[in-house]
Amino acid sequence: MALRILITGTTGFIGGRVAALAAARPEPGCLRLLARGPLPPPALVTGERDGGPVTETVTGDLRDADSLRRACAGVDVLIHCASAIGGDEELARTVNDEGTRTLVDAAVRAGVTRIVSLSTASVHGRGPFRAAAPGTLPLAPGSATSRTRSAGERHVMDAGGAVLRPHLVYGTGDRQLIPGLVRLLAALPGPLDAGASLHSLIDVDRLAGALLGAALSPRTEAGPYYVNHPDPVSVAELLAPCEELLQGRAGRARAAAVDLAEAHELLAGHPFGRHHLAMLATDHWFADGRPWAELGCDPGPGFTAGFAAHAPWYRNLLDRS
Repeated sequence: MALRILITGTTGFIGGRVAALAAARPEPGCLRLLARGPLPPPALVTGERDGGPVTETVTGDLRDADSLRRACAGVDVLIHCASAIGGDEELARTVNDEGTRTLVDAAVRAGVTRIVSLSTASVHGRGPFRAAAPGTLPLAPGSATSRTRSAGERHVMDAGGAVLRPHLVYGTGDRQLIPGLVRLLAALPGPLDAGASLHSLIDVDRLAGALLGAALSPRTEAGPYYVNHPDPVSVAELLAPCEELLQGRAGRARAAAVDLAEAHELLAGHPFGRHHLAMLATDHWFADGRPWAELGCDPGPGFTAGFAAHAPWYRNLLDRS
C-alpha cells in the first residue's frame, strides 16, 4: 500500500531530518510537508524519484484550523514535530497545546490511521531520574514550553497516538545543546567537574529514524516512549567534546578544573549557566528499549563515537559565532 504521510515542523532541527529520511524511502506514496510560509512555485512539488514518494509542500499553521484540515485531507500517517520553544507562554499555549489539539482533531476526522508526535522528557521536570521506565514518573513540567507540550501529548494519546520523549538531542543542526554547553564552559576559567551524574542522549538522525519507524511499524503502541541511546552518558563524557571545541577556539590551555560549588558562584549573573549546571549535576537517565527492540530502529553508536561525525559541523558553527 502506498502511504500518504504528513510531517509538521519540517523546517526545524528534528522535523527536517524526519522529512529527509521519509523522502529517501524507496516505497511509492505521497509525502506532504507542512510549512508556515508560502514557498516559490518550483518548490511546491518534486517529482517521483525511483519509485519513492512524491513530495509536496503545503502552507499551513498550527494556529489556523482550516489550513490543518486541508493538510490532513487524504493522509494515512501523521508525524507531528512542530512546536514553539522559548519563553513566550501565550505562543507556547496556542501552538503546543491548542494547535496540537486542532491538528489531531483534523487528522482523526480525515481518517488518519497512525499519529506519532515528538515531545520531550522535560515534561517530567528536573531529576534525579535513574533508569526511569515509561509509566514510572509523574508529569511535573517546570516551564511554559514543557507544560504546553505535556498538554499537547494528551491530545495525541487520547486519539490513540504515540508520543516520543527524547532527553538531550545532539547532531548537525543543533544550535541549543552543545553550543549552550560550550557557552557555559567559556564562562568558567577551566573545565567543569560536574560530578558523576548520568544522562540520556540521542543523535538527531537516530531520533528521526525512531519517529519514522514508530509511524510505520505495526508494533507501535499508543502512549509514551522514551527514545534515547540505551547507554547513558556520564557528565564527564558529555562535557569532554564541548571542552575540546572551546579549547580549539581559544587556542590555549585552560586553568584548573572548577567544581560545581565554585561554578555556581562564578555564574551568579548567568541565568542560562545556572540552568545548565542544575541539569548537569543531576541524573537524567531514561530507560526504554522498545524503540530499538520492537520498532525496527537502530540506536547507532554511543555518544563519543556518534559525536565525532558531527564535530566538524559544530566547529564551523562556533567559528562563525
